[in-house]
Order: sequence, then C-alpha cells, then structure tokens
Amino acid sequence: MSTLLTLLSTLVWWVLYGSILALCAALVAWPTLRWIERTNVVFNRVYLACLLWSLAGMAMVAGVALHEDRVRPPYGPLLASSGLRAVLVVDMLLGVALLWRLIPRTDARRIRPTSACLAVAAVMAVAFGIATSLA
Repeated sequence: MSTLLTLLSTLVWWVLYGSILALCAALVAWPTLRWIERTNVVFNRVYLACLLWSLAGMAMVAGVALHEDRVRPPYGPLLASSGLRAVLVVDMLLGVALLWRLIPRTDARRIRPTSACLAVAAVMAVAFGIATSLA
C-alpha cells in the first residue's frame, strides 16, 4: 500500500510541476509564435503542446538521472554528462514536433516548422538564462 501511495504522490507532483513549467514555456512561446507567424495562434493549444513537452522532458531527465545514479545533490556530474546532453537534444526536437503538430493559427493552418524551432529556442534560452542566474 505504501508503494502505491508513493507512486500516486509522485504522479501528482510530476503533473503539478509539469503544468507549472508548461505555463512558463507557453508564456514565452505564445508571443514568439504570434510575432514570427504575424497572426494569432491559439493559446490553449500552445499550453497543451508545452504541457506534453514538459511532461516528456521531465520524464526523460529523470530517466537519465536514475540511469546514472545522480538523483541526489551535487548535480554537477549529471549536468556534465553526455547522456543528459543527448536527452536535451531529443527534448528540443520533441518540443519542435509537438508545437508544429498541435498549434493551429487562427486561419486554421498549422504554424511553420521554422516558427516552432524559434519558439523552442526562445523557451530554452530563457530557461537556461534562469538556470544560470540561479546557480
């Protein structure tokens, strides 16, 4: 019973933190997409794509941390590992694919793949800027 409650609690926190990260990413991606597409994009679809992206990204980073047995501080060796770098590249490609496939413009066309790349780059630049200022 204790294992079941632990797994349920982990799932709840994973979704909660994922939705917070998705909101922050959507608040960066939405104006970027509006600017690059020169038309409105649907915010709730931007949030949905960012939510799926953040949940998958958190799961992949946790998988690498578990695989390399770096789940406790210090996280320096984890950040320097080639496994985490590869996962971040896959995460960015997944973000581009999700944004491109899930976000329509108001004229019912999809955003361009280059727009999705720029939005993911903007989100990652802001995230890395915040992470470096906190470290």
